[in-house]
Amino acid sequence: MLDSSSNYSPTIVYRPIRPSDLDVLEQIHIALFPIRYEREFFLDVVHGRGIISWGAVDINRTDGRDDELIGFVTTRIIPGKDSEIEDLFRYNASRNDLCLLYILTLGVVEDYRSLGIASSLVQEVIKYASSIASCRGVYLHVISYNQPAINFYKKMLFGLVRRLSHFYYIRGRHYDSYLFVYYVNGGRSPCSPLEIVTAFLVYFRGFLRMLFSKLQRTESNKNLPRWYRCKEANSLMVNQNKRIISADDTTCQHI
Repeated sequence: MLDSSSNYSPTIVYRPIRPSDLDVLEQIHIALFPIRYEREFFLDVVHGRGIISWGAVDINRTDGRDDELIGFVTTRIIPGKDSEIEDLFRYNASRNDLCLLYILTLGVVEDYRSLGIASSLVQEVIKYASSIASCRGVYLHVISYNQPAINFYKKMLFGLVRRLSHFYYIRGRHYDSYLFVYYVNGGRSPCSPLEIVTAFLVYFRGFLRMLFSKLQRTESNKNLPRWYRCKEANSLMVNQNKRIISADDTTCQHI
């Protein structure tokens, strides 16, 4: 992290990743991630071959590195029908053009952490996904032991929707993965079985309460003199008529 006691104030600017970023991009990935990426991946990123990316630079640096990457995010568009989480989205079966945006890598060099750079990069991704009418969500995987990343995506309002066993294989060992999703353009998840059961129970409880209240009123009316029941009914009719014609009653203006 930058020295908070100094007077230095970084000025962070976000831009597309360019071919000139190739070596620095690869070095940062090596420093940050336990997974090793092929050189071809970095070439695809810097040349935009099927990968959409954003970089962060500090233009206030005075060491001649004011255009050097200090943060990045790389993404790829995935057709909805080809994604591993198609079942989590509400799709119109007649449309084949719906897609998702998958976050491949996200990172910030250590000296520039806790400045909101990662959050801004993810916001760029969400904004881009939202601008694509056929896109329904942004999703990614997080290795199960990376608690800071898990907390970060929860803070960014991504939903943790699934745990995948043995998703990663790193240095001879398997690790689980958490799958996070941020819905855009109405691509919210369909109701789960638990949500359906919960909704039914809430509805049923309300129905029983209404039925019980009705039965109580019926029993109470049986014990009243006949002349009192008629008086109460006439009074109710007058009140109801007043409510219907009242221009001040916002509930009835839509009838």
